[in-house]
Amino acid sequence: MSQFMTISRDELLYQMKISCQIPTFVEEIITRKIITHAAQEVGIKVETHELQQAADNMRLINNLSSADITWLWLEKHHLSLDEFEELIYYNVLTSKLTEHLFADTVEQFFIEHQFDYKQVIMYEVIFDDKDLAIELFYAVSEGDISFPEIAHQYIQDTEKRRCGGYQGVRSRKDLKPEISAAVFGATPPQIIKPVITSEGVHLIFVEEIIQPQLNETVYSKIIVKLFNNWLKQRIEEFEVEINKT
Repeated sequence: MSQFMTISRDELLYQMKISCQIPTFVEEIITRKIITHAAQEVGIKVETHELQQAADNMRLINNLSSADITWLWLEKHHLSLDEFEELIYYNVLTSKLTEHLFADTVEQFFIEHQFDYKQVIMYEVIFDDKDLAIELFYAVSEGDISFPEIAHQYIQDTEKRRCGGYQGVRSRKDLKPEISAAVFGATPPQIIKPVITSEGVHLIFVEEIIQPQLNETVYSKIIVKLFNNWLKQRIEEFEVEINKT
C-alpha cells in the first residue's frame, strides 16, 4: 500500500537552500524577467499557431502521446494546465526574441569564426611508449603496416579495437590544443607524427577534414551562443535582493 507524505512550501524552499540551489533558481527568475521585458520592449507577439506547434513539440520530446499520459506528467511536475501553457508561451517568446536580436548577425559571426567550426574524422591509438609510436608512424608512412592493423593489435578496449580507434566527427573544442593543431594542419588522408599529451603518446590517422557550412545545426548553435552571451551580460547588470517576508 502506498504511503502519503505532505511537503510544505517552506520545506521545499529549505531543501533548495541546503542543496545550494538558490543561486540557480534566482538566475532563472532573473532570466525570465529579462526576456519578458525585452520582448515587450520590441513588441514581440506570440501567435496561437506558434503556441500550438510548440506544445506539440514539447509533447513529442517528453513522449506525451495521450491526454492521460500528459496529465500524469503535469501532476509529476506539479503543473496546472495554465502553468503548462505559460511554460510554452515563455519558450516561444524566448525563441522569437533570440531570432529578433541575432538572426541578422549569425552569418557574419560564422564568417569571422569559421576556424572554430571545422570538423575532423580521425582514428587514434594511445601509447605509453614514445619510441614504439614513432616506429609505427614510420611503418605506416612506408606502407609496412596499416593503421587498422595497429589499432587491432595495440588497443586494449574491445569496442574501441573493433572500431579501429575511430573517434567520430570531432570539433576543435573536443580536442586538446596540441592535438587540435596537429590534426587540423594535416592533409588527409594522412597519419600524423605522434603527439604527446598528459594521456600518453597519440598516434592519429586523419581521414577527412570537414569544411564548415552554415547549415541549420550550425545556425542554431551560433544564435544560441550569441543569445546566451547577451543574456549573461544582462544578468550581470543586476544586484538581487530576496524578499524574505
